[in-house]
This record gives sequence, C-alpha cells and structure tokens, in this order.
Amino acid sequence: MAEKIVSGDEVLVVSGKNKGQRGRVRTNMPKKDRVVIEGVNIVRRHLKQGRARQAGIVEIEAPLHVSNVMLFCASCESPTRVGFREDAAGKKERYCKKCDASIPSPQRTRNER
Repeated sequence: MAEKIVSGDEVLVVSGKNKGQRGRVRTNMPKKDRVVIEGVNIVRRHLKQGRARQAGIVEIEAPLHVSNVMLFCASCESPTRVGFREDAAGKKERYCKKCDASIPSPQRTRNER
C-alpha cells in the first residue's frame, strides 16, 4: 500500500508539544504509524556505555505519530492533505488536495533504500 508521507518529505507538526515546527522526514515506520522528523521532538536519553559508545546523556529525535503531521506542499506553501490518482502513464501519484498539484516523490540516495 502506498504511504501518504514518505522519507524525505517536508512536513509540519499540527498537534502536540511540537506544534508549528517544520522539518524533513528522516525515518518512516509504516507498521507503527510513526515518523522521525529532523530537529523535531528532541528528547534526552541516558545511555549506558557500549563497545563503541561512551556513557552519558544524549539528545535524539523521538518518533511522532503520523496523524500529528501534515505534508507541506511546495506549490501552495501550506500544509495539506494528500490524495492518490493515476497520471497519464497509468502510474500512481500523490497530489495536493488544496491546489491539485502533483507531489513528486523525494529523491532517495542509495543508502536510504
């Protein structure tokens, strides 16, 4: 099944303690319905010493539920809902429900696949 929000998308947090913050999706967890956004929902973790890691307090990005974020449309410059339709070639594409513009899939590097 196609995902409405994928890794590399620009999103806006619409509810919770991080409301109003914008960032790029770093990780998408579709089975848990969660996303990790760069620079948003920073938490502090107390980590035990490991083989390649020093013990201490580390700040990391915690996952947010996907219902708390909306895709940020580049063409209409606002958060929007996402729909699916077929393009001229018969391939499924995402589109903005506000301005009806197609949303391109973010370019992924070889390491992200």
